[in-house]
Amino acid sequence: MPERSIKIAPSILSADFANFGQEIRAVEAQGADWIHVDVMDGHFVPNLTFGPPLVKAIRPHISTVMDVHLMIAPVDPYIDAFAEAGSDIITAHLEAGPHIHRTLQAIRAAGCKAGLALNPGTGLADMAYLLDMVDLVCVMAVNPGFGGQKFIHSQVDKVRRLREMIGDRPIQIEIDGGITPDTAPLMAAAGADVLVAGSAVFKGGSVADPAPYGENIRRIREAADAAL
Repeated sequence: MPERSIKIAPSILSADFANFGQEIRAVEAQGADWIHVDVMDGHFVPNLTFGPPLVKAIRPHISTVMDVHLMIAPVDPYIDAFAEAGSDIITAHLEAGPHIHRTLQAIRAAGCKAGLALNPGTGLADMAYLLDMVDLVCVMAVNPGFGGQKFIHSQVDKVRRLREMIGDRPIQIEIDGGITPDTAPLMAAAGADVLVAGSAVFKGGSVADPAPYGENIRRIREAADAAL
């Protein structure tokens, strides 16, 4: 297996909503590898956040990777809009509809990398026939809908088993939810490649004082790297 390096993907759900452009530039300057955009519809998950116009508006401010996580149902009618808005990766939930195979096809057809997200209560059995269609698997370590929730430890074993299933396929495993310097090494050791962190990155900093963002990212990254 090639040597892994951990990527940190700050979630703008924890950023200052009135200053998204500046927040994104600040957190990238402080070491973010990707920018994670949590799209919620108030239906599939109990929260309402961003749509394609917001994604399009922040795209010019992102110089790394725009990682768009669709916690919405249905998904298919919105794929083209999020692709046209500038998404690099579009991740849909296995649980969001009956035709996830078609959804993944549509994401790739729209020119984006295809991600597949799994809620904490979802097992890996349904992944077997989808692995050759995905570029990324996002394992939720909290129930989707809100930031700042407590890490669900059962997902560590899920990631370990998922890594075995993936084998030598070029698929990245992303962890979303509850990532801190304490939980990052658990997921890194289990096989994670990308760690999404919201409050753990943005706490203590601001556009005017972004240094804490860099310190927070460094602490998560060092803890994760130490476990590899």
